[in-house]
Amino acid sequence: MKVSQANRPEVKKICVIGPECTGKTDLARFLSQHYQTPWVEEYARAYLNKLGKPYEQVDLLKIAHGQLRMEDEWLYEANRLLICDTNLIVIKIWSEHKYGNCDPDILKKIKERPYDHYLLTHIDVPWQDDPQREHPDKREYFWNLFKNEVSQSGVPYTEISGDRETRKKKAVEAIDKIL
Repeated sequence: MKVSQANRPEVKKICVIGPECTGKTDLARFLSQHYQTPWVEEYARAYLNKLGKPYEQVDLLKIAHGQLRMEDEWLYEANRLLICDTNLIVIKIWSEHKYGNCDPDILKKIKERPYDHYLLTHIDVPWQDDPQREHPDKREYFWNLFKNEVSQSGVPYTEISGDRETRKKKAVEAIDKIL
């Protein structure tokens, strides 16, 4: 039985967002431990691991819906904060880059899904190869797309850069301000 969100204390949703291979997952995991609250992993990674073939544009819609389901499920376990390791803006940017457009349902869901703060991870960490990562040569290009999207969202954000400890400190300072 799901508990109505109306009966729960307010949960602040923090989204760690940025180009591929910029330390999002490490930061989300750290913040989850630091604040003793769940984090929503990136649904795309598990989906693509199971797909067994190159993804197509229709898969992006399935990934978007899976990401939102996971967010909704973990919200009920949250301890004042829910840390999201990505959101649908990532799918929008990827779809527009690869296919030249984005499914209208994804765009609609982006507008409907509120977040309280973005932690925008910078490209100043070394690239690490991974079969799911596609563009080591376009990091600055994607950084600019993410910064533009986050800036236009109207949601407050903090740019996260520097070494691991500096990134953690900046993220904690940003979150502590809104708690």
